[in-house]
Amino acid sequence: MSEEKIERDLLSNINWSNKFKIWFGFLTALLVVCLWFYVLQLRKGLGVTGMNDIVSWGIYISNFVFFIAAALIGMLISSVLGMIGYTWIKPISRIAEIIAVAFAMVAGIVIITDMGRPDRLHHVLLYGRIQSPIIWDISVVMTYLMLSLLLLYIPLIPDISLCKEKLTGLPKFQKKLYKVLSLGWAGNEAQYKTIKRYFKILLILIIPVALAIHTVTSWLFAMTLRTGWDSPIFGPYFVSGAFVAGCAAVLIAMYFIQKNYKLQAYITDMHFDRMAKLLVLVSLVYVYFNINEILVPAYKFKPSEVKHIGNLLYGHDSLLFWLVQGGGLIVPFMLLMIPKMRKPLPAMLISVVILVAAWFKRYVIVVPTQLEPYLPIQNVPESFHSYMPTLPEIAITVGTLVMVLMIISVLTKLFPVVPVWEMKEELLEEQHQ
Repeated sequence: MSEEKIERDLLSNINWSNKFKIWFGFLTALLVVCLWFYVLQLRKGLGVTGMNDIVSWGIYISNFVFFIAAALIGMLISSVLGMIGYTWIKPISRIAEIIAVAFAMVAGIVIITDMGRPDRLHHVLLYGRIQSPIIWDISVVMTYLMLSLLLLYIPLIPDISLCKEKLTGLPKFQKKLYKVLSLGWAGNEAQYKTIKRYFKILLILIIPVALAIHTVTSWLFAMTLRTGWDSPIFGPYFVSGAFVAGCAAVLIAMYFIQKNYKLQAYITDMHFDRMAKLLVLVSLVYVYFNINEILVPAYKFKPSEVKHIGNLLYGHDSLLFWLVQGGGLIVPFMLLMIPKMRKPLPAMLISVVILVAAWFKRYVIVVPTQLEPYLPIQNVPESFHSYMPTLPEIAITVGTLVMVLMIISVLTKLFPVVPVWEMKEELLEEQHQ
């Protein structure tokens, strides 16, 4: 393999093919339909959703927690594994960072969908109280998004300059974009040292911020006295769950990027095998917290806790609970213990199941708990005794998922998804050995 072949292979995805235009057109049409439902919600209020006085947090907040969870994968792959010294993550680190940026960007939009008066969003910043965990959450989300953008952008600078020099027939906006973002890159040794130094600083900074973002999100629940949320383990519980969702998202992205852009020489079966093993590891940690979530309150046998746990284990929400725990966590990680299941296609399919279950797990955390208040639900309409998302609610939630796919799709068409200069560097190291 030569440097010319590396450049040719890894820059091949940067083109606006007809296949991509059809895909993006489909996403755009779907988003327009979803936005129509959001306009309907703006006009008529949150009454068009299934939320009510009892269940005031529905699938919007479940979606927010899920997006924040998936966004943590950039920190796990690039920062933690990178600083430990695992070189096998190099070809997939940018994929993880793109996923982190996409989910973190849309997480803020998800919060707006849950607001009855989004025109007053700025009041949160102007009149928010430092005692409120919501202010902490917003501050950490914004900080994490900025660090994630920098973590994606700084190692991209040499490749952006390469795109500017090597690629021809690009639209004018794309040429101008590369010129601005390359920052006059010349490719000398001093510039590479500068990039590596600042990149290491970011890798260190993003670890506490990433842990804080999901810990603070968990505090939105844990700092209440509500049964099912009043738990001191919610911080690490949410973080471990985030790693499961993030690893599954990366495995899915790896599969489609490898197939669509013909990158089998760079994203190999070895990468799928090791990512699947990582998914098994974080799943085991998450299983521990899931057991702890049920076992400890069940042992104490408080009446309110018993009622809530009974509802999850054998009551109204038991089917969803067991599908999420068994079908979406235990069975998949047991399958991934089998070497053949860690091949690209089976690993991707298992990851899809895990990611879908991860979303419904957030639903199980958010909704059933609200249906078990300390006082009996009375003197309210019968519909308040349960929660069922409406069509506008589902469409708006789908719209946020579509936005994530659009951001990922555009980023993978604008920039190399595998770091070109790092692959060249690795080639030179092999030649010198």
